[in-house]
Amino acid sequence: MSTAPTPPADGTATELKKKEPSAVAKAIKGDPDDRSGAGWFVKGMLLIICGLWLVPTVGLLVSSFRTQAAVNTSGWWTAFVNPTEFTFANYGEVLQQSVGGSTLAEAFINSIVVAVPATIIPITAAAFAAYAFSWMEFKGRETLFIVFVVLLVVPLQVAFIPIVNLYSFLGIQGTFLGLWLAHAGFGMPLAVYLLRNYIGSLPREVIESARVDGASHFTTFVRLILPLSVPALAAFAIFQFLWTWNDYLVALILLDTARLGQVSTTYLAGMIGTFGAREHLLSAGAFITILVPLAVFFSLQRFFVRGLTAGSARGLGDGLTPRRGAPGEPGAATTCILSRTPAVGGRAIVRCRPA
Repeated sequence: MSTAPTPPADGTATELKKKEPSAVAKAIKGDPDDRSGAGWFVKGMLLIICGLWLVPTVGLLVSSFRTQAAVNTSGWWTAFVNPTEFTFANYGEVLQQSVGGSTLAEAFINSIVVAVPATIIPITAAAFAAYAFSWMEFKGRETLFIVFVVLLVVPLQVAFIPIVNLYSFLGIQGTFLGLWLAHAGFGMPLAVYLLRNYIGSLPREVIESARVDGASHFTTFVRLILPLSVPALAAFAIFQFLWTWNDYLVALILLDTARLGQVSTTYLAGMIGTFGAREHLLSAGAFITILVPLAVFFSLQRFFVRGLTAGSARGLGDGLTPRRGAPGEPGAATTCILSRTPAVGGRAIVRCRPA
């Protein structure tokens, strides 16, 4: 049965100290010791940036409730002058309309069918690769990692022609499988880079103690690395899901929409019409498709922030950082190992013993 950390017989103990908040964090929280006014400046800049980001979304929302004549003749900001022109008919028409033989509900289902596997595949492969790059020694490790990093700056458009030729040869052009593999390949460089940096910063003492106890690489990865890396995994999952859900170009080229149906982005592109005279329907349909990414982001928001900013031991819970004392200090010559998989956001239970 797992117990809380127990001090060794000689009276030494592993120290846990809370990290001091950064200057930016103090400014954002309005630290009372801040006399320079930096906190108000940071808050003001954040409000301005948030306002600029929200303006297009507000315009989209307002346009989705306006009539076709109003949208075609005036800007969305004029709608507040005459609020009587608002209507809910656009949403009803969007839900009943068919584009390219697909309804909005069918396009939603296809988008989920594309986005979920295209998110799971690169996360799974990149997690194994990140562990290998961080904690396994093999020839050419650093060179191979540099290759992954370089791929981050390569435009994905240059790969379309070779991919189409390869898929045609393999017989998977126009299928969901081909689209999954393409999205997985395009997301792998970022996934490996992000997860490798996070996994590589986990406490070495925990990994080495697992090896001393006879754990294999696979056991260490499954029972230690994965639970501690949930924030980084969730952060990349948000990036990848949003990318695949909002993608238009890859789906347009690699998916046979005539046979398998539309995804949400190609559905919206076909909805606007030849001369772009149906922007009121496009706004309503676009706002409906925004709901799924918003739900995914807000449900994983706490992991997103931790995954991008957490330090080496944030995965142990509550921002506590284990520190081995110098010779003669408490905690000196002590080895610690995670004795139970911690719940996300909970306090990890670490078993410590003299080295």
